[in-house]
Amino acid sequence: MSLVVFESLKPIHCAQCRQGPLRHLVREVGVPRCLDCADLGHLVYLPRGDAALSRRAREASSLSAVVVRFNKRRRRYERQGILVEEPALARAERACLADAEARARRRERDRLRRAAEDTRFTAAFAAAILRLFPGCPAERAREIAAHASVRGSGRVGRTAAGRALDGPAVSVAVRAAVRHVDTEYDALLMAGVQRFAARARLAPQIDAILDAWRTPPPPPVACAALSEAEAAVEQHPAQ
Repeated sequence: MSLVVFESLKPIHCAQCRQGPLRHLVREVGVPRCLDCADLGHLVYLPRGDAALSRRAREASSLSAVVVRFNKRRRRYERQGILVEEPALARAERACLADAEARARRRERDRLRRAAEDTRFTAAFAAAILRLFPGCPAERAREIAAHASVRGSGRVGRTAAGRALDGPAVSVAVRAAVRHVDTEYDALLMAGVQRFAARARLAPQIDAILDAWRTPPPPPVACAALSEAEAAVEQHPAQ
């Protein structure tokens, strides 16, 4: 089990030595203590961002701790970095320098693979949109799919249902796109209208667009027949 150290943005002082304000602290029985009082003062902070360096430093350190900070918007603790012994960090840095080129090549291969996967998934998502909404313009379907399926965005296209191309998830993505692009929803939010009130006000307009998109476009048979008739008239003009 990992030791947990909290990163605080508030002016908190150690309950034992009164040192502060503390950036990193440990809570023991609900009481804040500085790293020195918690016997962690000899550790150095390594911020997140380099997974290989963090992994190697933690493996080489006989004592380590995870640093977390509370995200109010998401209402959860998120990892900010780790605390490790300084000699362990130095060994990890030397190891990372030794194979930096190989890891760079591997990252590039992974980047290209993910890009190809994202392209295929976006195309599949656009096809799913057109199956549910055959009247939706093809270019618009591609735009909606590209927005909904951005990797790491947390949007509906990246949920489990979205990746499975479930009909309800695809419909949610289309409805959201219509709400933002084809209505004054964003303007209402900027004017101070509450989100749910704005959605309720615009629901009939959004439903009308979606209902129209559920109807397949008419086949171009009539246009083709008209073109053939015009061509015949040009070849055999009336005497």
